[in-house]
Amino acid sequence: MCTSIVFSPKDHYFGRNLDLEITFGQQVVITPRNYDFKFRKMPELKQHYAMVGIALNAGGYPLYFDAANEKGLGMAGLNYPGNATYYDVKDGKDNVASFEFIPWILGQCATIEEAKKLLAKINIADINFSEKMVASKLHWLIADKTGTSIVVETDKDGMHVYDNPVGCLTNNPQFPKQLFNLNNYADVSAAMPKNNFSDQVKMDGYSRGLGSRNLPGGMDSESRFVRVAFNKFNAPTSDSEEENVDTYFHILHSVEQQKGLDQVGPDAFEYTIYSDGINLDKGIFYYTTYTNKQINVVDMNKEDLDSSDLITYDMLTKGKFNHQN
Repeated sequence: MCTSIVFSPKDHYFGRNLDLEITFGQQVVITPRNYDFKFRKMPELKQHYAMVGIALNAGGYPLYFDAANEKGLGMAGLNYPGNATYYDVKDGKDNVASFEFIPWILGQCATIEEAKKLLAKINIADINFSEKMVASKLHWLIADKTGTSIVVETDKDGMHVYDNPVGCLTNNPQFPKQLFNLNNYADVSAAMPKNNFSDQVKMDGYSRGLGSRNLPGGMDSESRFVRVAFNKFNAPTSDSEEENVDTYFHILHSVEQQKGLDQVGPDAFEYTIYSDGINLDKGIFYYTTYTNKQINVVDMNKEDLDSSDLITYDMLTKGKFNHQN
């Protein structure tokens, strides 16, 4: 399970929490413009936009969990089990496997409008990366540096592309149902509540924060969707990059999963393996991990983006303690 957001205080920040019970040895991976992207059913992309994100380097092929390109378009794949459907190869369509979807879009599109034009021709084909690496059942959040975002879901009745007015995505149910569910929380507020119960009953504001008392706090995807949307829209903004990045990670960490709270099997618990975000305006990538809450930075602009070889950085997972005495 996962949570993804676009946050737009001044510049625009896009990224996600990756919540799973196992880790895959993922890295920060920069794919430069001349890396030769090969696709199973489509022509190769020998030249494309450079991109940075978190990926599994599978024998020299970047299997991106999430990424953003140099033009400020970001994309993340989130778990969508029971609903996600991949299709047979279709004539006259751009047949792209789910694991190829992120580089196919980010390699060629600079904006949401350009992505929508490409999406109109795409068929997400039911193709596995290998016999041992079966395609994950996903849906996707895509955002550009205007703060505009869309959701792509491939259901049994076909592909749906939804405009996303809240800039958030978690997992099941389908996105329109998640959006509709926000109606149940219209009374949640950062302010102290007014007494609408009765003017004949005196209410005691016995605690601060009572306006958010009905905000859901579960690990489930529906609760996280409501909570991250509320926290995002009520977050402070600043002109400072450091302050905005710090706030961005507070928003994501407000829905992170602690080990021991979401049991998915015998002695197996889902947890937030990493949180990441990229400044879509500047191409600066940030991340934290479950055991290292220091915000780590990789600036794609400092690399040779005209090269043809993947650039990788191991994620920093060792906790750091700052001893003051």
